[in-house]
Amino acid sequence: MAAVWAGIDSGKRRHHCVVIDVAGRVLLSRRVVNDEAALLELIATVLRVADGADVVWATDLNGGGAALLIALLAERGQQLLYIPDRIIHHAAATYRGDGKTDAKDARIIADQARMRTDLQPVRGGDQISTDLRLLTARRTDLIFDRVRAINRLRATMLEYFPALEAAFDYSKKAPLILVAGYQTPDGIRRIGASRLAAWLKKRGARNPAAFATKAVDAANAQHTTLFTQAMGARLVARLAEQIQAIDADIAQLDEEIATQFEQHPDAPILLSMPGFGVVSAATSLANTGGGDLSAFETVDRLASVAGLAPAPRDSGRTNGNHHRPRRFNRRLMRTCYLAALSSLKNSPASRTFYDRKRAEGKSHKQAVIALARRRMNTLWAMLRDRTSYQEATTPQSTSAPPIAA
Repeated sequence: MAAVWAGIDSGKRRHHCVVIDVAGRVLLSRRVVNDEAALLELIATVLRVADGADVVWATDLNGGGAALLIALLAERGQQLLYIPDRIIHHAAATYRGDGKTDAKDARIIADQARMRTDLQPVRGGDQISTDLRLLTARRTDLIFDRVRAINRLRATMLEYFPALEAAFDYSKKAPLILVAGYQTPDGIRRIGASRLAAWLKKRGARNPAAFATKAVDAANAQHTTLFTQAMGARLVARLAEQIQAIDADIAQLDEEIATQFEQHPDAPILLSMPGFGVVSAATSLANTGGGDLSAFETVDRLASVAGLAPAPRDSGRTNGNHHRPRRFNRRLMRTCYLAALSSLKNSPASRTFYDRKRAEGKSHKQAVIALARRRMNTLWAMLRDRTSYQEATTPQSTSAPPIAA
C-alpha cells in the first residue's frame, strides 16, 4: 500500500506535480519545466517528501510531452499509472470550485490514483516495439493525408473537368500519372490516344492503351472551357505530385516497418495468423507493448483495451444492454477488425464462425467484431504457448479458430 501519491498534469513545455498523503492532504505542489535536470530534481524532492515510503505516480499522458518523465521514472523503478483525460474531466465535477488550473488537475490526478483500483500502469515496450509504434503511427498519418489529398483533387477536378473526375479511381497509380501531366480536355485531345498511351507506358502505368482511350473519351465529352480550368488544372497537377510523394514515403516506411518487425521474436507467430500482414501485425505488436502479455494479466483485459469486450449499461429493469467501451485503443481496435475481416478470405474456421454469427441475426459489423474477439483468444494462447497458428482440416463452427499443439 502506497503512502504517497504524486499526480502529474503533463504538458508540452511544463508539468505540474501535486503530492498527497493517504488522507488526501497536499504535501507538495510544484510546477516544473519539461527538462531532464528539472524533472530529476522533482523526482528527488518527491522521494524525500515520501521519506522512504512507497510512491505511486500518475499522469494524464502516456507519451508525447510526458515521454521524458516516463523514461526517467522507469529508469528509477517508480510505479506510474495512466489516467485518461476523460476520467479527469468527469471527476473534476465532484471537486469544489468551477475553476480549472494545472494545480487543480494535478491534485485530481493524485487523488484519483489514491482512490481508484482500476487504473493501469503505463506500459513500456522493447526497442523494436517502440520503433514500430512510431513508424506505424507515422504511416497512419500519411494514409490520412493521402485520403485528404485525393478528396481535394477530386473536388478540384469537379470544378472544371467532371468527366475525367468520374472516369478513374484516383487512389490508383495510373490516374495520378495522367493528371500530373495532363489535366484539361483540350490537352488530352491534342496528344491523342496513341501518344498518350506511349507517354503513360514510359512512366510505368498499367494497361496504358485502354487507359488512354478512356481519358480521350472523357476529353471528347467536354468541349466547354470553364473559368476555373486554368487555376484548377495547376492545383490538380500539384495535388497529384503530392499524392505520389506520399506514396513514396509510405513505401519507404513499409520497408522500415518490415525490417524492424522481422527482428522481433513474435513476428513468425503473428504472421502465421490468417488476416495478418506485416503492417497489421507490426501495428498490433506496437500497441500491445511488444507482445508482453503480463501487462494485461488476462485475455479479457487485452480485449477490453482493444475495444472488443462490450461493456454492460444496465439500469433498473433494463438488462443485457451492452455497448462498446468508451475508453479503448482505437488503433488496436482497427487493426484487429481489419485482420478479422481479411481472414474471411483464407481461413475456413473464421468464415464458419462469421457465418454462424450472421445466422444468429448479427449484422456484418457485429459478426466481424465477434470474430475479432474470438481471434484474440487464439492469439493470446499462441503468444503464451509460443506456437504458430494451424488451420483445422475440418473447421468446427462451435469452437475458436484452432492453434497448433
